[in-house]
Order: sequence, then C-alpha cells, then structure tokens
Amino acid sequence: MADLDRALSFLKLNPRQKKPRARAQTEIRGPYYAPVGRRYLEDLFESMGAYVDTLKFAGGSFALMPAAWVRSIIDLCHRHEVAVSTGGFLEYVLTQGPAAVDRAVAECRELGFDIIEVSAGFISIPDDDLVRLTERVIRAGMKSKPEVGIQFGAGGATRAVELAAEGTRDVGQAVRLARRHLDAGARLIMIESEGITESVEHWRTDVAARLVEELGLEQVMFEASDPEVFSFYVKTFGPDVNLFVDHSQVVQLECLRAGLWGTQSTWGRVVTYRP
Repeated sequence: MADLDRALSFLKLNPRQKKPRARAQTEIRGPYYAPVGRRYLEDLFESMGAYVDTLKFAGGSFALMPAAWVRSIIDLCHRHEVAVSTGGFLEYVLTQGPAAVDRAVAECRELGFDIIEVSAGFISIPDDDLVRLTERVIRAGMKSKPEVGIQFGAGGATRAVELAAEGTRDVGQAVRLARRHLDAGARLIMIESEGITESVEHWRTDVAARLVEELGLEQVMFEASDPEVFSFYVKTFGPDVNLFVDHSQVVQLECLRAGLWGTQSTWGRVVTYRP
C-alpha cells in the first residue's frame, strides 16, 4: 500500500486500495480449528493488519467464550480497522425459533459485531426466509453477509463421501438467491467452497466463473482455506478477488496478491495495470 511504511519500500508491488476497500478484501478465520487470542492477534495486526479486512468467528465459537473477552477481541479488531463477523452460526440459532434469532441479533450488536453471516448449509429453509434474515440484520444496524453455494450439508467437518451422497444444487439457484440478498441490502456474498473446490473429485471452476460473471467480482468472496485454492482464484480472477482464508495463511496470500512471491506457476506472474 502506498501509505504503508514498509521495509524495502522502494520495491514496486501491486497496488492496494486503502481500507475500507471494495476489492481484494481478505477475511481471516478466527478461533475454531485453533484458539486465536488477543496477544496473537496483536502480533498479526501489527505486522499484517493493513491487509486484513475482516475477522470471522467460525462455528459459533464466540458463544463458548466470556462476553468480556469477545468484546475485547472485537475492540482490538476495530482499532486496526478490521470488521468482525459472527460466521455462519445463525442457522443454529434458527433451529430454536424466531425469538432466539431476534435475541441473538440484538446481543451480537451489543457485543460489537459488524457482520452477521446468513447461511443455511445444514438446514432446509425457504429462500424468502433467508432474505428476511438479511433484512432483519440490516434493520438491527449491522451488515448481512449471506453465504450461498451449491452443496447441501456444507460447513463444519462433514466427510466428502457424505457430501457426495447429498449431491449439488444448480448454480442458477445460488445466483438467484444471491441477487435477492443484494437487492435486500447485502453488499458482499460469501461463496461456500464445498461443492466447488472442497470435498469434490474435480473442481467446479465453471461454477466460480458463472458466479463472477453473474454477480460481479466485487460482490463475491470465495472461501479458499487452502493455498492451492487461493492461488487458483488469484490466477483466474487477478489479485483483486475477495478471499476468505485461515489466519495462518494471510502472509502467504498477501505475498501472492502483491506479486512479491509465489509458487512455480505464479512467481512473477501476478501483475496489475494501473496507469
């Protein structure tokens, strides 16, 4: 970034928008597969905070933690201009009824969350109801980040063989739902990786291309918690693609976006044209 006092600042790198930015957003996974605490995040943000846009609590993990600690993590993120997402826990809350949803939305706002992810990977629910959830979150003063995909049963740690037995949905259905969420006020759609690049025998690159073509690159964010996957997305759509990765991968991803480093197939080949 142009205003970042980085080491070896004379070296030219691919340019970055300042935060808050509409493209090349990076969302990182917070506590789930491993604890991610305040001291770890302080180190991460002090070194790489300029490149992190959102922290996501995966799997409803924050519901296990002391409220004061959750608030302290959210405050730390905000000091570094990093928004905080609940992750896709809302579908669990949905199983406990509308009153629980209203209470959860209100408490998430009180805790300081910026974003509630509206997903339905494990449950069957009408599209109309999902759009109502987006509208409910926005009325509460937060951003809705709907998640769409083609794989039923996606999320968590479901085995690939179980997902294969479920089959996949038509990509057109995902496009139509995403458009309805955008029309309802959502600004960014999370694309579920399972069924596209995860738990599949062959990657459905056609699905990724269709989603970008129909919705626009700035309005989608791809789950890409594997270096091979986020390398594919950068090679295919360029460094401006929005990506969700694990917290441990943010440095590797940013080296790739910047054109600074990469694998044999990407080293020195990720470029931009910004005259």
